[in-house]
Amino acid sequence: MSSMINRIWRPIKEGFKGVFRHGAMSFSSASAVTITLIIISLFLIFTANVRRFTLGLEQEVQIACMVDYDHESAEEEDRISLAIQALPGVKSVTYSSKADEFQYYIDSFDDESTKEAFEPFRESNPMHDAFYVEVDNNTNIEEIASQIEAIDGISKVRYGGAEAVKLIGALRSIRTVGGILAIALSLLAILLIQNTIKLTIQARADEIVIMRNVGAKNGFIRAPFVIEGILIGALGAIIPIILTYFGYRYLYNLTGGHVISDMFTLIEPIPFIYQISLLLLIIGMIVGLIGSYFSVSRYLRWKR
Repeated sequence: MSSMINRIWRPIKEGFKGVFRHGAMSFSSASAVTITLIIISLFLIFTANVRRFTLGLEQEVQIACMVDYDHESAEEEDRISLAIQALPGVKSVTYSSKADEFQYYIDSFDDESTKEAFEPFRESNPMHDAFYVEVDNNTNIEEIASQIEAIDGISKVRYGGAEAVKLIGALRSIRTVGGILAIALSLLAILLIQNTIKLTIQARADEIVIMRNVGAKNGFIRAPFVIEGILIGALGAIIPIILTYFGYRYLYNLTGGHVISDMFTLIEPIPFIYQISLLLLIIGMIVGLIGSYFSVSRYLRWKR
């Protein structure tokens, strides 16, 4: 039991020693990880909020289908509803009566006097019965809208239009680019840690030779360096986590949870910042592990 504990504790102890023994090099690597993780944190926060905004916008982009006055019987509207649902790419169809449409229009005004001015028109309601259609893929919305417009009994079709679809596509592209950049920055941090661990290994070359001569296996030699890399990655994550925690809460409180307009709502800080902070710590440790592992493995392979 004691030998197993010693086997686990030895590389951890040596890893901590390595961090403090090569303070300047460890600090430079941790600083590189810190800068990388700060940028990754910004992109994670940005892309997560853009994703929320995109999903919200996608839900808002519906096809509004106005029923012709001559086809507002229950039988005709059932036929129209079934015809719309049968179209490929249609996700759901929601019915709205002309009374609901009129009330929605009245509620869109904030001024009470304006609302009262429209009340006399309630009895001679000029609105249409309507169907609101959600689609599976917004890139096909224009084609589906044309097909719906061709259905007998539909007088008019309205939707967010090509501009809304283009905006959704642009936001998706931003998320993709953000993800690619985050991966690229992580690879850069791995290379920086690799170089630092390489310098550490060279500084301890004699020690490694002695361990080799007394029969130490590669895993025994490698473990302290890998732990050292993980610790450097964890140390590099501390400042980004602090900045993320306090910075995002400050931004959320400053903007009231909205950016540009009420349409763009930020993700609530809790538990979002805890999730981002944990992710940053994991990324930092994984980056340190990968960088140190490849660096020491390459050295041991060359010195075999």
